[in-house]
Amino acid sequence: MKDKRILYVSSEVVPYLPETEISSMSFEAPKMVNKQGGQIRIFMPRYGNINERRHQLHEVIRLSGINLVINDLDMPLIIKVASIPKERIQVYFIDNEEYFKRKATLTDEDGNLFPDNDERAIFFAKGVIETVKKLNWSPDIIHVNGWMASLLPLYLKEFYKNEPLFNESKIITSIYNQSFDGTLDKNMIGKVKFDNIDEEIVKVLDTPNYNNLMKIAIDHSDALIKGSQEIPNELEDYLKASKKPVLDYFSPEEFAEPYTEFYNSQF
Repeated sequence: MKDKRILYVSSEVVPYLPETEISSMSFEAPKMVNKQGGQIRIFMPRYGNINERRHQLHEVIRLSGINLVINDLDMPLIIKVASIPKERIQVYFIDNEEYFKRKATLTDEDGNLFPDNDERAIFFAKGVIETVKKLNWSPDIIHVNGWMASLLPLYLKEFYKNEPLFNESKIITSIYNQSFDGTLDKNMIGKVKFDNIDEEIVKVLDTPNYNNLMKIAIDHSDALIKGSQEIPNELEDYLKASKKPVLDYFSPEEFAEPYTEFYNSQF
């Protein structure tokens, strides 16, 4: 993996959020590539329950300051950065007062999904891409983890399809069993269509549930990884039908070699 550039886009990463399959693998995989001499960048949302002082987050003024249009509203993009202790790994945080200030990740204190989670996902996808453009850093592989990051493949292949920085980038999405109940905002498809994305491509978002979000990610990825030992049957069938390269599940203790080979197969 020496000198290969891998961009990790994750909904959660340890040590900034509690340990889950997604947050752990979003740390372990970059750590592995880093040790092999690869170049990495990690992006995640700056949720309000991340302790900025403890983790020493600071704003990167030269990357902040642009506005992203979300459903016809201008939303300021703030970029913060921190380093994972002992690993010499930088993590970039996508922030916005409206979307990420609240002291929680995805649900309120009663466990209900935030009503604007769909807009937060759109903002996160656009924010990552715009920041990587500002960094002028062209990734060989973009590895997507978690449903909050699931719109990134769609936006790269559609909204940013003429962006030369990503011409050679291959997108790998990990599919996990870590989902949510119910649906996101019923008008999510309208907000995506606002970005001139063809309705036919995203028609499953008429019902914006977990499985349908991941189907959109699968459709616009070049290769897939099973991030959990068991994933929903509907997604298992969808993976098979996609005819795309799929890496089976490997535990955190044994993933390193299969992931390395799978990454190399995409170059």
